[in-house]
Amino acid sequence: MLPKFLRKTPLAWLQVSREKSRLAIALAGIAFADLLMFTQMGFKDALFNASVKPHYILNTDLVLANPQFETMFAVKSFSRERLYQAMRVDGIESTSSLYIGSGPWRNPETNVDRPILIFGTDPTQSIFKVPEINQHLNQLKMLNTVVFDQAGRTEFGPIAELLKKNKTVSIQLNQKEVQVVGVFSLGASFAADGNVVTSDSTFLNLFPERQPDQIDLGLIKVKSNADLETVKANLQQLLPKNEVSVFTLDEFAKREIDYWANSTAIGFIFTLGTVVGFIVGIVIVYQILYSDVSDHLPEYATLKAMGYGDGYLIKVLMQEALILAFLGFIPGFVASIGLYNLAASATLLPIIMSSERAITVLALTIIMCGGSGVVAMRKLRTADPSDIF
Repeated sequence: MLPKFLRKTPLAWLQVSREKSRLAIALAGIAFADLLMFTQMGFKDALFNASVKPHYILNTDLVLANPQFETMFAVKSFSRERLYQAMRVDGIESTSSLYIGSGPWRNPETNVDRPILIFGTDPTQSIFKVPEINQHLNQLKMLNTVVFDQAGRTEFGPIAELLKKNKTVSIQLNQKEVQVVGVFSLGASFAADGNVVTSDSTFLNLFPERQPDQIDLGLIKVKSNADLETVKANLQQLLPKNEVSVFTLDEFAKREIDYWANSTAIGFIFTLGTVVGFIVGIVIVYQILYSDVSDHLPEYATLKAMGYGDGYLIKVLMQEALILAFLGFIPGFVASIGLYNLAASATLLPIIMSSERAITVLALTIIMCGGSGVVAMRKLRTADPSDIF
């Protein structure tokens, strides 16, 4: 079988590679289309991944939130009483509260203010899965002390470097002086350039207009021998639905992703960009294949006169499309990795190449080139043996 296949004339490859300049233009066009799709998908996934990073550092099984909750970056408060009420449900091990707000952080070197996300929590409880935060909980018990996210934007200042020289760094946060006692790494997102963790007492001092009995999130740890879905159902039945909603951690994160994907223009723009890249690729490949068929129409007519049917010629054309798809994908893939690294260093967003995305773009490239080949077939069917006489 294989020797027979190898004896066949690679007509599709000979057709594609005959004109090197046309092949180069085709591959550049496909690579550009792939680069555009990779860029849009990469930024969209980075948006989603960065937006749920704060969710997944929470050491919790269930989350209580206001029913109007859409995003952690603009939370709505609810009564702390609901958190106390939740303790009546069997299977709950512990509860804790979280305050979330945004305030200006003053760069100690440039004195320029920049908004930063602030988390306030009870320092006697370890509600974060981040060791760098937990090791500073005792220090956070002191009023006006904070832990700074060193993975945020550099515009906040060289806080980590300053801490190496001094035990604490004095900073203006929300127009009040606080002491940075440590750093951790979380990272920036589209909505927040950086993050700060502090105690609930310090948080309320930074935001005097906030009421202590109005919390932003309720965090619930479930006993190891309890069924999570059963506890959740019992909580939903006990708590008033118009005041508080109950989520698992994954549901809580999905609510955030749904907000960015469906309730903002950002998700639509990135999706539209992917579609545009796909259409651009179809147009480019169609033009290449159509021109190739037009230039070699007499040769195709000769093959028909020799007994080769439309099926054989269509197969050759589809092989050309697949060759272009695979050859064009390679430079687009390599260029995208370089662009991801550049964008990640510039924006501090988690933009990385994933195997799932690479497979998706490759599949789209094959569909793109195959679809172009299908459209170009109309010209191929017009090849008539009489054209050679």
